[in-house]
Amino acid sequence: MKEQSKSVRIQAERSKHREHSVPIYMTSSFVFDSAEQAAAVFADEEEGIIYSRYSNPNSNELIEKMCALENTEAGMSFASGMSAVFSSIAAFLSSGDHIVASRAVFGSTHQLFTQVFPKWGITTTYVDASATKEEWDQAIQSNTKMVFVESPSNPGLELIDLELLGGLCRKHGLIFNVDNCFATPVFQRPADFGADLISHSATKYIDGQGRVLGGVLLGRKELIDKAVFFARHTGPALSPFNAWTLSKSLETLQLRMERHAENALKLAAALEGHKALEKVNYPFLASHPSYELAKRQMKAGGGILTIVLKGGYESATLFMNKLKMIKITSNLGDSRTIATHPASTTHSKLSEAERQAVNIQPGLVRISVGLEDANDILQDILEALS
Repeated sequence: MKEQSKSVRIQAERSKHREHSVPIYMTSSFVFDSAEQAAAVFADEEEGIIYSRYSNPNSNELIEKMCALENTEAGMSFASGMSAVFSSIAAFLSSGDHIVASRAVFGSTHQLFTQVFPKWGITTTYVDASATKEEWDQAIQSNTKMVFVESPSNPGLELIDLELLGGLCRKHGLIFNVDNCFATPVFQRPADFGADLISHSATKYIDGQGRVLGGVLLGRKELIDKAVFFARHTGPALSPFNAWTLSKSLETLQLRMERHAENALKLAAALEGHKALEKVNYPFLASHPSYELAKRQMKAGGGILTIVLKGGYESATLFMNKLKMIKITSNLGDSRTIATHPASTTHSKLSEAERQAVNIQPGLVRISVGLEDANDILQDILEALS
């Protein structure tokens, strides 16, 4: 089956009740037929579900679908996107280890690299997205264990050449870890470029309607087994209800992403050159600095665009306050169009110099383009700009 069919048809085993839609297995634990069976399952001698902190039919179904979409061997679900990102690093690194990361990463990921991991003796070297192969190579040290990137990045929409880094990681024997939240497997499959681990904030496009939190980590089975051990004993488990919601949402992921991208490209093209704007940034605009890479690496540009208003923070604030249909919230990937001012919200903990280094200007507004009629979205933006 094709990916769209798999996202609809993969389903947990039906119970004796022959249900058409998978039930929510809202249970903390599972019973055994005998003490001997319990011992066998705990000893991995017999396959079976033990406890919802470890696995659950709903989370198992979600992961099976995501593995099919991302073309990976195994995976695990998490309570949030950041718990997936954290586990994708903490499960594999020890004191004295080193990470090479793209400079443009989500604000909380930046805090992990600069505030949390250094307390454990884990250091990070940032590299610009536009760096050459030689510059990436030079950043690798004798104690480097992992390369971590976002592509496209949040919120600057910087792109990383995944094929280049995949080859570099194979050469040096490093774990290649990719946050694929913005593109989703509909538009980009990092495993096809050599990624060993792929993380998602399922809160975003996987859910697609701003309802539940969730995270997913996918990749090579030998690595996921280590992440499963780590998560089992640290406890960032996804609830059965959230897993059920996210799995059902995958049935429409491809259709939604196609509409998100179609609307976003229309808006980006219509807004480019507007007299109130310094810049419109979208991967599938020819003016994007990585346009050729985007066309080679992604099937479409995704549902996020950014605009930079002339007049900086004051203009950005005035613009956002004038929006009517579009609402202000820090989430993204919703069916409804959302506006965010990253410099004062999601990336406010970065210093001004750190924000400037990843092109987060005071006048930058991130727009998560929804599924409304593109003309209605555009009209709201144009009226606010005027």
